[in-house]
Amino acid sequence: MSETWLLLKSGAAASDWNMALDETLLEAAPLGQPVLRFYSWLEAAASFGYFQKYADIEPMTGLRPLVRRPTGGGLVPHKTDWTYSLVIPPAHSWYALRAPASYRRMHEWVGDAFGGLGIETELALCCQPAAPGQCFAGAEKFDLLWSGRKIAGAAQRRTRHGLLIQGSVQSQPPTVARNDWQQAMCDVVSRQQGVNWLALELDAALRDRADELVRAKYSQDSYNQRR
Repeated sequence: MSETWLLLKSGAAASDWNMALDETLLEAAPLGQPVLRFYSWLEAAASFGYFQKYADIEPMTGLRPLVRRPTGGGLVPHKTDWTYSLVIPPAHSWYALRAPASYRRMHEWVGDAFGGLGIETELALCCQPAAPGQCFAGAEKFDLLWSGRKIAGAAQRRTRHGLLIQGSVQSQPPTVARNDWQQAMCDVVSRQQGVNWLALELDAALRDRADELVRAKYSQDSYNQRR
């Protein structure tokens, strides 16, 4: 059976807006289909996991701003990385997966997209030594590896609204263009799962909610440094 997923290419934005929009899409998840969003960054920045302590993260990087993600995971630098998010509504079968299985499925998808472009990758089957709290300094089980090093990581958050996965691809193969990889991501699930893609247009309600979250949370030191 085929199903329809929504696709949003939102372009470059500030770090607080990027996090706010992902949370907005998570809140709206029960209203419709899965949403795949591709986006980038207006400035060099870093995001860190919802449960991390700001005092631990601050000395690890000179990148500013530092913004707390709505998902878990560790410190991730942003500027030239290829960033995406996936929102799954509660009624979808993916939502019922346990976190490790969900993580594996996401990186199998990313790996298959690279495979379609002639780039051979593999899933990490065990951990590689990592600097504490830094997502790309080492590898966790089911991270995506290329030429033996981690190039893709992700973090998740499951709520009553749905499942949010935020992912980053770094140190990309030089022979692959961002737009080609994005298209390959869409083609993989179309071919494997019969997914039909429908472009998502942000309406006034979604934009207003994201703006509200920027003002109230993601632009505020009181939120980003709350723990």
